[in-house]
Amino acid sequence: MTNKKVALVLLEILALSLVVFFMIPLALVIFNSAKGNVEIITSPLSLPENWGNLWVNIQSIWNNPNIRYSQALFNSTFITFFSLMAITISSAMAAWVLVRTKTKMSMFIFMLFVAAMVIPFQVVMFPLVRWFGIVQRTTGLPMLRSYFGIIIAYMGFGSSLSIFLFHGFIKSIPLDIEEAAYIDGCSKFKTFFLVVLPILKPIYVTVLILNGIWIWNDFLLPMLILGKGTPVQTIPLAVNNFAGAFVTSYDLLMTAILMALVPI
Repeated sequence: MTNKKVALVLLEILALSLVVFFMIPLALVIFNSAKGNVEIITSPLSLPENWGNLWVNIQSIWNNPNIRYSQALFNSTFITFFSLMAITISSAMAAWVLVRTKTKMSMFIFMLFVAAMVIPFQVVMFPLVRWFGIVQRTTGLPMLRSYFGIIIAYMGFGSSLSIFLFHGFIKSIPLDIEEAAYIDGCSKFKTFFLVVLPILKPIYVTVLILNGIWIWNDFLLPMLILGKGTPVQTIPLAVNNFAGAFVTSYDLLMTAILMALVPI
């Protein structure tokens, strides 16, 4: 066996080991979702004695009037869907304009979006909530405890990375295609949606996946904008309800985590 084959085998073994290592937490969640609270505490690493407990735990979560998991599932789906639509469409249009407008101002605006990518969320989270409260009191717009406010927040935080990705992809699109559309009588609006946007499908899917996973699993921003115990609760907030200050239902907590992973 040559050195090249030995190195390839070692790389495959390493890759397989990493897969197993990263799948261990998921396996533990599945195993403990089919256990009772006492069984989890006494033997968290063992296989469940009765897999039927998984269905019992799912029913307990789904029918719990205090958690309202079905409503949380709808809220997460609604917020994720409309946030993704707002982020992708607005970011693609903004990136297209920034690429095709060859001015110092367009480059400056693009660099502002790039710079925003490195600002930690923790730096702006409290000023953001305070500003949202001021806007709500001043204009009457429902910025806090509402779908509108959380979607606007996700649109703002997700735009910088999305514009950066779209910007790099659009630069590879030949300008001749758009000029041909203008000659055929297309407006800028039609040129973007009928010519440019279909070409953006590969990067569009990438942006959807990156932002979709982030929005679906996000806990901190919904906690700040929506609050805990309000009518609009996402799945991460609903899962958090199983972790009490003094008593934690580990069986229901693990099952809720597993149910939250299913759509992903």
